Amino acid sequence: MDGSAVTTDGGTISGMNPRPRNSVVTRVALTASVILVLAGAVTATLAGLGHRWGWWAFTTGFEVLRWAVYVTVAGLGFSVVAAVGAVLAKRRLLILATLPAIVLAAVVLSVPFGMWYRATHVPPIHDISTDLDHPPAFVALRAVREAAPNGGDYPGQTTARLQREAYPSIKPLRLVAKPKAVFTAADQVARDMGWRIVAADPAEGRIEAVARTFWFGFYDDIVIRITVADDGHTQVDVRSASRVGKSDLGTNARRVGEFLRRLQARF
Repeated sequence: MDGSAVTTDGGTISGMNPRPRNSVVTRVALTASVILVLAGAVTATLAGLGHRWGWWAFTTGFEVLRWAVYVTVAGLGFSVVAAVGAVLAKRRLLILATLPAIVLAAVVLSVPFGMWYRATHVPPIHDISTDLDHPPAFVALRAVREAAPNGGDYPGQTTARLQREAYPSIKPLRLVAKPKAVFTAADQVARDMGWRIVAADPAEGRIEAVARTFWFGFYDDIVIRITVADDGHTQVDVRSASRVGKSDLGTNARRVGEFLRRLQARF
């Protein structure tokens, strides 16, 4: 075949080229990529929100997320096929049409792979405290903690050792200010960070609160302890612990660090 069109009587019409086959393949691949990537994006979103809304356990949510990754990777593969076909066919519009699916696939995949990266670079712990010898104790939240899989007691010296190695900057905060002023500021910082205050006892210098992660909606409990140190400074200790999960992917350490930075900035 020399590229001429064939008539019904077996003749040809010179100068009329049939539609290139690779253009059809490109369009099919493009359609498949859009469908799969969109399906992956929706599935990945529901993986976390489904747990947050009470549809399933967090372990089921992680399984749903795993399948979302598979679907998205398949969609990305079709996007690459479509892009290559569009380049070979020199169809600029088709080339541009493949870009949204590729970008969306990259965004969707960045979330679970980001979680995987953090999981491999932080210790498998879920309880962070500025005082590792005498961690602040949960009082108002004690019953809730005891009913949760991770319990209410501090996990122990293994967790403390891993925290020291991974988060050496997590230490008590000492301020040259009256305990009452520090308590008021700490309470406001906690509220500004979106925590739900469960207990605030100025006499004991204790604030207990609950934070919830955005996507999966995990509940983490926080206790803030304000005391007067031996040198007369006001000392602030914070403990943040997840109710479920062996590893928090660094969430509690980031939360404690941010709280301390915000509180220190007020003085």
